[in-house]
Amino acid sequence: MSCEGESRQLQLLFSWGANSYGQLGLGSSNDELLPQPVTHFPDNKRVITCITGGGGHSAAVTDAGELYVCGQNKDGQLGLNHTDNVPHFSFCSALRSIRVSKVSCGWDFTLILTDNGQVLSCGSNAFSQLGIPQVKSCSVPEPVQTLHEKVTDVAAGLRHTLALTESGQIYQWGLGMASHAKRFSCGNPISPFFTAKEPCQIPGLANIRGKKVIAGSYHSVALTDLGELYVWGSNKHGQLLQKEPFGLQPQKIKSHFFLEEMIQSAWSGWTHLIAQTETGKVFTWGRSDYGQLGRKSVQDESDREEVLLQEYCTEKSLKPPACIQCLTGAQQIACGSEHNLALCGNAVFSWGWNEHGMCGNGSETNVEIPTQVNVPLSAAVKLIACGAGHSMICVTPALRTGLCPRVRMYRSFLSAKLPSE
Repeated sequence: MSCEGESRQLQLLFSWGANSYGQLGLGSSNDELLPQPVTHFPDNKRVITCITGGGGHSAAVTDAGELYVCGQNKDGQLGLNHTDNVPHFSFCSALRSIRVSKVSCGWDFTLILTDNGQVLSCGSNAFSQLGIPQVKSCSVPEPVQTLHEKVTDVAAGLRHTLALTESGQIYQWGLGMASHAKRFSCGNPISPFFTAKEPCQIPGLANIRGKKVIAGSYHSVALTDLGELYVWGSNKHGQLLQKEPFGLQPQKIKSHFFLEEMIQSAWSGWTHLIAQTETGKVFTWGRSDYGQLGRKSVQDESDREEVLLQEYCTEKSLKPPACIQCLTGAQQIACGSEHNLALCGNAVFSWGWNEHGMCGNGSETNVEIPTQVNVPLSAAVKLIACGAGHSMICVTPALRTGLCPRVRMYRSFLSAKLPSE
């Protein structure tokens, strides 16, 4: 641990929630119901620029383009050339000569995007989600060879993968959605991208220019440069805003669901979606039984909700998009499998599934309404992130003494937790 002198601002990582495999990076395997400091992040000189989690693992990218990983590693999803679980964040040395720009984690696999637009993958390939044919798994990141254009974004679903290229084209591969597609195709052939073992361009999106790709458990989302959302895959929980139970081809979501505003960004859990419009409004829809939509369950729908429900679904248990007023203007949003985080100003809010304490409020009771997380330290929150059942944030405390930065931050954390005399 190196010690810095005067006033350099460094980051501290906090994590909480499910931790059976050490995915919190704390060196233990106990669930944590409150934010805990990750005191063993290998290099405190590095600034974390991207962080995310999967089914039981976590991954972080630094400003030096380095990848650090921890947690479950049964299928080699950490890319460390072994299959032992890792309880502390560890440097992925296989990528020592490569600058990483983004990472996305699926249930048991990891996608790595380099700064020159190359995609690498590691972990389970049981559903061909790695885009590398004829292997069952990879414990070292391997390049996805058949993408012949620079990639600007990647998204890992439960067991399928999406990629967005520099020209705005969208590719999908992995068999995670194939059985659902076949079930609802009425015996007709399904589109090849549902059964592709290597990147396959999605024909229905050939005439749009993608801006971002988003993956759920069994559905996919594309955000275009015109602020439109295209969705396909499972509609079991109304996440496609269509009447059909499964979308066999991408369909555009009508803009009136978002008060005719363009979409600026979107996120997805396993079965719910969140979108933010150009004016900062935040809409949620899809599955709601764990509180993942951030609005209380009520018996009577509003008049607007009744009209929208009649348009796309007859099940009264499903909810159309609704604006969550307290999240308007949120700078960042992150989705786990069934829980969420949002950064509003310098406050972190959480809501949804809380069985493992991933909402960070000290309980294991689901949270229906966005509730502020008590973040230790007087600090600026820089990044928020979710794994399937865990949460992480990066903060930068103001440092004014000559102590080692990690020591100062940890002392501040302990002071914040101690009850006043």
